[in-house]
Formats: sequence, C-alpha cells, structure tokens
Amino acid sequence: MAHIFIGGAWPYANGSLHLGRLASLLPGDVLARYYRSKGEDVLYVSGSDCHGTPVAVQAAQEGIAPGDFAGRYHQEFSECFKQLGFSYDLYTRTDQPQHHETVQDLFVKLLEQGYLYPKTVLQTYCEVDQRFLPDRYVEGICPVCGEHARGDQCDYCSTLLDPSDLKERTCKLCGNTPVERPTEHYYLALSKFQEKLSHYADQAGGWRDNAVQMTRRYLQEGLQDRAATRDLTWGVDVPLPDYEEKKIYVWIEAVSGYLSASKQWAAQTGRKWEPFWLEDEGDITAYYVHGKDNIPFHTLIWPAILLGVQGLHLPDHIVSCEYLTLEGRKFSTSRNWAVWVPDLLARYHPDSIRYFLIANGPENRDADFSWREFIYSHNGELLGAFGNFVQRTLAFINKSFDGKVPEGELPDEWKETISALYQSSGRRIEAGRFKEAIEGIFSFVRQANKYFDDMKPWLQIKENREVCGAILYNCVQIIANLSNLLEPFIPFSCQKIRGFLSMTEPSWELVTIPAGREIRDLELLFERIDVARISEETERLRKE
Repeated sequence: MAHIFIGGAWPYANGSLHLGRLASLLPGDVLARYYRSKGEDVLYVSGSDCHGTPVAVQAAQEGIAPGDFAGRYHQEFSECFKQLGFSYDLYTRTDQPQHHETVQDLFVKLLEQGYLYPKTVLQTYCEVDQRFLPDRYVEGICPVCGEHARGDQCDYCSTLLDPSDLKERTCKLCGNTPVERPTEHYYLALSKFQEKLSHYADQAGGWRDNAVQMTRRYLQEGLQDRAATRDLTWGVDVPLPDYEEKKIYVWIEAVSGYLSASKQWAAQTGRKWEPFWLEDEGDITAYYVHGKDNIPFHTLIWPAILLGVQGLHLPDHIVSCEYLTLEGRKFSTSRNWAVWVPDLLARYHPDSIRYFLIANGPENRDADFSWREFIYSHNGELLGAFGNFVQRTLAFINKSFDGKVPEGELPDEWKETISALYQSSGRRIEAGRFKEAIEGIFSFVRQANKYFDDMKPWLQIKENREVCGAILYNCVQIIANLSNLLEPFIPFSCQKIRGFLSMTEPSWELVTIPAGREIRDLELLFERIDVARISEETERLRKE
C-alpha cells in the first residue's frame, strides 16, 4: 500500500478566508478523497498560521492576547473547511506545543549539521514604533520590477527580497522611513544547497510549470543565505542561550508545520507518522498544495531544511495554483474587493463552490470569478446536466417501478466506457490536472443524458415495460459510478446519491447496483438559482 502525504498550505490567521485563497487549497481535498477511494493510506494535514507580526499588532490594537486573536480566525477557518467538506486528517494551528517542539528540533539539527550560522547584520528598525520591523512590515519599491513590494517578497515578480533591497522604504505601521540597526541573527546557509537543489529540481516530474520556471530562475540567479531568526515577540522561541528576545523566522517555521502536524496526528490517533516521512519506511508520494506566491518556500526552503536534517522525504508534486481574480480585478482585502468564504457559504451550496473552483479555477493560468459564470455554472452543469439526469432517472423508477431498480444487465460497451473513465480520471487527478478530470466526467454526464433522451423511456413504458426497465437499469448503474467518479469534487451530492441507492463507501472501480434495490428518500440534488441573483450579488460586491 502506498503512503500518500498531502500538505495543504497554512492560511494566515489574521483575517477571513477569501475565495482566491480557497481556490489554491481545494485541490488538496480532491487528491485526498481520490486516493482514499483507491484504498491508499492517506495523511492530509494543514492548519492555521498563527504567528507573525500582523497577528501580534492587530491583537495589541484590540487589547487581547495574540493567541486569542489568531484563535478567532482559526475557529472560523476550521468551520469553513468543515462546511466545504475538506477531509483533513488533522487541521491544527502553529501556536501549539507540538509544533514548537518540532520546529526547535529541526533548528537544532540544522545547527548541528552546520547549516545555520550567526551573523551580525543591519536590520530595519522603526524609531517611531521603537521596534525592529519584520520584513513584511517594510514596504517600498522592488529593485527588480519597480512595483510596490514588501521586504520579504515582491508579489508582482516573485523575487525573494531583503528589506535593504527595497527603494523608498517605509514602515507599514506608521508610514515613516525606518533606519537600520545592528543585530545578531542565525542564517540558513541556503547557498550550500545550490547543487543538491538544482539536481532535485531537474528531477522534478510532478511540479506545475509555474513551479518549474520560478524555481529554475532562483537557482540560475544563485541561492542566497537567509535569516532564520528575527527580533519578534510572538512566535517559536530560538532554543539557544542569549536569544530569548528572538524567534525562529516564520518562513522556516510555517513550512515545518507539515511535519509537526503529522507528528501531532500520530500522537492523537496512535498511528505512525514515519511511513509518510522517512525515506526507508516505505513507498511515499508527497503532494504540496498552495498558491504560486508560496512556490519558493515549497521547492527550495522546505526541501533545503529536509535535506539538511537528512532522511526525510522531499516533495514529489507541487500543486501550485495561479491567481484568481474577481470580476476582472485582483482580490484586495484592504479595499474589500473580495468574496469572503463564510459569506459565500451562508448563501450557496458547498458543491456549487467546489465545482466552480475546479472546473473554472486558476489551475494553470489566472482565472476569474464572476457571479454570472458562477450561477450559470451551477444552473447549467450541476443542476441542468448532472442533477437532472439523476432526478429524471430515479423519479421515473419511483413512479413506474414502485421505487425499485428494474431488471437489466449493463452492456459491455457501457462497462468498458465507465472503466476507461475511472482510469483516465485517476491519471489526471494524480497528475494534478483536475480541470481535465472533471471535464471528462461531465462529458460522460452529457453522454448519459443523450442516452436517456434517445432511448425515450417515457414512450417505452407504454410499449415494452421490460425494455424500459433495462434502460433505467443502465441509467442507475451510470449514476452509481458517477457518485464514485465525482466524489473527490462534489462530495455532498455524491453522498446523497449513495443514500438514494443504499451504497457503501466510495471506491475507484466499476460498481453495480442489483435489480430490486429500493430507491430511498429521493430528493433534489440542486435547486435552481434565480439569475436575478447575478445583479444582486454584483451590486452587493460594489457596495461593500
């Protein structure tokens, strides 16, 4: 049995989730559900990133502890993921003792292996706020592309930065020009991994193209050592004397959460984390799911840490989404140009959200969310194609065959078509080509609807009841297998279908529903959304 590790990026616990962030995380759940239905051993973890200056600053403004502030959003994230059907084996948070211990252990091992070294540097300091500024709290002009950037990374050209690189620097807290003061920090000797990481990247077969191109660019430019500690008040303590006022830098700490969450899961369940991490423990495949802004942390920083401590499995698949825009414009939390996930869940079916983000999301290029496309997607594909096929078939059986699956035998050509669809859809999911997978399945849904229309069971029932029953029997088999094939994408609707047909847990192989089985508690899978909602939602967006 293969061990499948899936790490979902850790959302930052200083504000609600918006749809753009959700789009980059959803593929992780598709992978987890698919591999479980195949019978593989899956560990799917993530959590809330609760450390960092934004949390500390906003908590101070409200007069509460940073952990309490982060906890508010952690609870909100957890509830949103639950409502959306995310099947995490563990969704945790970084301000937990288990996480701190794991991060400190990795830090000490890197130090022992000679990959961390102390260095006195000039760090940006705000004399108005009387504090050293974390890199992301220094803003200015990117020296590479000339756009506005933070001191850790430019969102426009993805260059990793140091605050000293920026032109026209300002303090994000007060807007004044900061100065530089000497301070000692430990640095990760990233440059020592240049050759190993170059070889690793050259061998990468499961990375999205954006990850390949961006990583190649960093390696061609030459890897630079980066600070591993910072003068912060909120985070993981540096486990060294004379460093009591410093914390381990969040860009090292956050990615270490994949390992700490695995260990926490093992402690809570009595299972072992080692088969998902240790190279000599078995057959491991590791997926990391995130947005393209997180690529270097998953293709360079985290692999360097894993190489440095030795023996731990490197990422195999980098599922790095492009950006999602909103009505043609970039999401902006500061200008409230966003669709907030809790708000969306309050008004729409979770499968409608999941379907749209997979079928129309930013898999390999930037994509746009528009209310028109979202509502027409629901009405046309989920309701009009899939929901309609299920309803017309099962309601017909209820009406004309006493609610019991009629006699029949699925023709070989249907068996071959369905079996081939399992194979092609599985290959596409494993390769991170989710859009192709769901398009292929919905092409089959349209084929099934055409079969129903061509066979005209509403006429056959009057002329030959046995032939009509055989047609409907075939349609039931199609529905049962669609509930397996679509389970990774729209699990709530598929769970309902399994209830209608008294099916067991989903599997990734051809299933057959026996004649005589009773249709139970049939109800509509989806309700039509009034297209008037398009203008209502667009207006609501512009008012907020």
